[in-house]
Amino acid sequence: MRRPEPVVLEGSQVRLEPLDASHRADLEAAAGEDPEALHLGALLFTLHGWDAWSGEATAGMADGRYVVWATIEVATGRAVGSTRFADIDVPSERLEIGWTWLAPSRWRTALNTEAKLLQLTHAFDDLGAGRVTLKTDARNLRSQAAIERIGGVREGTLRRHWRMPDGFIRDTVYYSILADEWPAARERLQERLARG
Repeated sequence: MRRPEPVVLEGSQVRLEPLDASHRADLEAAAGEDPEALHLGALLFTLHGWDAWSGEATAGMADGRYVVWATIEVATGRAVGSTRFADIDVPSERLEIGWTWLAPSRWRTALNTEAKLLQLTHAFDDLGAGRVTLKTDARNLRSQAAIERIGGVREGTLRRHWRMPDGFIRDTVYYSILADEWPAARERLQERLARG
């Protein structure tokens, strides 16, 4: 697997742009739509604001742990959320797609589906990943259902796994898609997008 680098990934409805300060106002507005609704997806941002969230993201990009994108809605040109590659392990041919959140007004739209298609295509087809992990808070049933809809295989739950920015120690549900499962998952994602 090749090491992921910050690149633009573009579809018909969403463009993933490497995160920078130009996205701040849009992302603050997106996170401010309903901070309580984003409690399980963008907690660091909603609790501590742009500086803490972007500082953590920037530090992770600088040391090679992350590739972080702003999720841009093509129709408006506005950043409406964020997502990233993390847990990058080139020798083991694996990475994680995570830290994904969208403005609540964009939930149940094609934006996240197309963003995942772009990220998975980049991971498997461009970088040569053998495994892509997706994980979520065990309390986040909406996220679990979304991961399962795109073909993520539930692997299990790590109990008392991760301290959240509000101090809560969550259980984490792990999913994965392997390279040989990717063609079927890609077809499922493309069908979902075609249905609108």
